[in-house]
Amino acid sequence: MLGQTNRTNKTPQDRGFQSLNRGYNTVFKANRLTVGLVAPIEAHGSSPTPTMHRHLERIQLAEKLGFAAVWLRDVPFNVPSFGDAGQMFDPFVYLGLLAGQTDRIALGVSSIILPLRHPAHVAKAAASADVLSGGRLILGVASGDRPEEYPALRRTFGDRGDRFRDSFDYIQAAATNYPSFENAFGTLSGNIDMLPKPTAGRLPLLITGSSRQTADWLANHGDGWMTYPRGLALQEQAIADWRDRVAAAGRSPQPVMQPLYLDLTADPDTRPLPIHLGFRLGARHLRSHLAALQDIGVNHVALNLRFNRADVETTLQRLADEVLPDFHY
Repeated sequence: MLGQTNRTNKTPQDRGFQSLNRGYNTVFKANRLTVGLVAPIEAHGSSPTPTMHRHLERIQLAEKLGFAAVWLRDVPFNVPSFGDAGQMFDPFVYLGLLAGQTDRIALGVSSIILPLRHPAHVAKAAASADVLSGGRLILGVASGDRPEEYPALRRTFGDRGDRFRDSFDYIQAAATNYPSFENAFGTLSGNIDMLPKPTAGRLPLLITGSSRQTADWLANHGDGWMTYPRGLALQEQAIADWRDRVAAAGRSPQPVMQPLYLDLTADPDTRPLPIHLGFRLGARHLRSHLAALQDIGVNHVALNLRFNRADVETTLQRLADEVLPDFHY
């Protein structure tokens, strides 16, 4: 049942999360849940392509109202069978705009498709966005799930897991001073350096799903886990298993985040009705569901208003008034 779990003996995160950059430290709090939004902050129903109407003004409004983060997506091509073109703008170009037009809200990407980009370009662009935003970048990374995109870039879909891992290692190496590093993407011989450096000395890298890696590899790498919505019992089990593996690897606790599609009704008592990866429901039941997610260890939820029926600005204000006070950062 929505808003309830069966777990009676919950294991708290006894230690806080590591301190990285300003955005990461704002969004991820041990034993707490914060709320963000997926860009574009727009309802576009069955259309794969949003209008991007008032896209910047709505992100600025979200910042003013107290949302913790806004999340961009990396969708190189509009693949009709997927029915989703994301926010259409290149995420790094968009990050540059948002870095200069916002002040506090964390700027997340969920997620950069590593096998489709050279990691040197990712490392350079991401560090630039991090510095320009005053340390507000949170970089989600993924192996990709749209086979049609790979031949367009002369990449093969089957080895994307290997390429993801090599890219991940390269990006981490590029953050060090004059790195000596070699893998399938290239050789850094210690005689050249990449600038700028991320504000925290390295980029916050959150891994999406499995990204074609083993569960133990996931537990040993990255600065958090982006997972998909599940029923509460299954989500609780997945998070507990992942956190057990992180602890077994000798690492400090790492945060967990997930998206949630939302159609918020005017009546706060509207009972939940499932929609694609989310619910149509009232604010009271949304608060209850978010509290249950917090209880099982989710640290951030990125709300997606694509299927929202009400006026977007009205919905943002209603969320700020009726939901965010329970999940402030």
